[in-house]
Amino acid sequence: MAIKRYYATKDNTITNAYKANLQTRGVSGNMGQSDILEVFHIYAQASTASSELSRVLIQFDTSTINTDRTNGVIPASGSVSFFLTMYDAEHTQTTPKDYTLMVSAVSQSWDEGVGLDMEEYSDIGVSNWISASNGVAWGDQGGSYITGTSGDETKYIFTQSFDTGFENLEVNVSPLIEDWISGDLDNYGFGVRLTGSDESSTNSYYTKMFFARGSQFFHKRPVIEARWDDSKKDNRGDFYLSSSLVPASDNLMSLYLYNVVRGELKDIPSIGTGSIFVSIYSGSTSPTGDKLGLPVGGGVVADGDLNITGTWVETGIYSCSFSYNSSSVTTIFDVWHSGSNDYHTGSAISIQTFNSKNYNLDQTYVSKVTNMRSTYSRNERARFRLYTRQKDWSPTIYTVASNAIETDIIDNTYYRFTRVSDNLDVIPFGTGSLNHTRLSYDTSGSYFDIEMDLFDNDTVYELSFAYLINGSYVEQPEKFRFRVE
Repeated sequence: MAIKRYYATKDNTITNAYKANLQTRGVSGNMGQSDILEVFHIYAQASTASSELSRVLIQFDTSTINTDRTNGVIPASGSVSFFLTMYDAEHTQTTPKDYTLMVSAVSQSWDEGVGLDMEEYSDIGVSNWISASNGVAWGDQGGSYITGTSGDETKYIFTQSFDTGFENLEVNVSPLIEDWISGDLDNYGFGVRLTGSDESSTNSYYTKMFFARGSQFFHKRPVIEARWDDSKKDNRGDFYLSSSLVPASDNLMSLYLYNVVRGELKDIPSIGTGSIFVSIYSGSTSPTGDKLGLPVGGGVVADGDLNITGTWVETGIYSCSFSYNSSSVTTIFDVWHSGSNDYHTGSAISIQTFNSKNYNLDQTYVSKVTNMRSTYSRNERARFRLYTRQKDWSPTIYTVASNAIETDIIDNTYYRFTRVSDNLDVIPFGTGSLNHTRLSYDTSGSYFDIEMDLFDNDTVYELSFAYLINGSYVEQPEKFRFRVE
């Protein structure tokens, strides 16, 4: 699982806009229970130079994020990115374009309130334009924010430009989330508003609306989304001899040890999160003879070394990487050990070789999720297994007679989930620098894990895949549907 979503615990719209009489401002109005959040600037409506503003306050429980980090659900700081996402709400009024929204840390505690009236601002009290809570004024009317004008406070200011005006808000707020988690900064939430120049402009920007946390539309509620690359490339079933045909990085092969105890991954007690060693042996059905010397690279520190230094990946999972250059030995075994203890002997690894072609290969594939179910529960964590083979593949007599049909490994495969009813991208392809929807693979093919609470009840979704082939992302034609109940 490389995506985790956290939903807002409170939000509100605050404004100094005029009421319908264009004489009295609705500065005491509270809209804490509205299912819409609104940002705008109205110029010269009440007079030739009048200005009216609306801003958004929104807060998330970062203690939950901290707990998830402690429990190993999300990675350590530096290995995960946090995005604030707010979804555009279509409406019948004018939507502005060519403006910039600023997201900054609120510097004062505030209460949400139970107001609903976004027209006459008749629900008063709690947080509004002048008050953070009952009887407590903002430091500055319109909310108190970290301005980013001194020290390292600039890291708490984020902006996004809107061209058409209908875009969702999506900004990487990792520095702020990390400081909230660590306790370096008190969490009072985000303020979302137009930039200072847009708020003081002689142009009106009316009106940008977002769905609030109380929206009936599950996939439109504001979220903090944690994204990270948790893909594991286990080359046990896709292991290659070092070759001058490929870059040095592609000659490094990775192997994994999964320490499963009674169905649960657990760290090896004497290793914990430390280093483990791996040695490579020749053999046909089991390791024989002496350890094989290996070339420098990966976890091998010097030419001819007999041990690879492996590392802890996550609870119960260890990994090592190395290159292999002995063309005379085509079947090898990996033995994981430390001191006098041998912890695991891997299955036989068949060595493949990189081969160039005398024609431009047209790579097309057939894909199938081998363990797809028709229904899933929101309370489970599901693993999806992907079988891939080349299109127009012709099996050998041996393959036809064998019960185990090998799968082709696509090094970079990505998943996407859409809602069938309206083709809404619930989880888009996560390519690029984060690779947060990239699949892992092992001897059984590609796979990924996902928490099903990312999906809504009584809804049908569609799973699709994209492969990185010859430098381009190619979406595969096969689609796989399921229902969440």
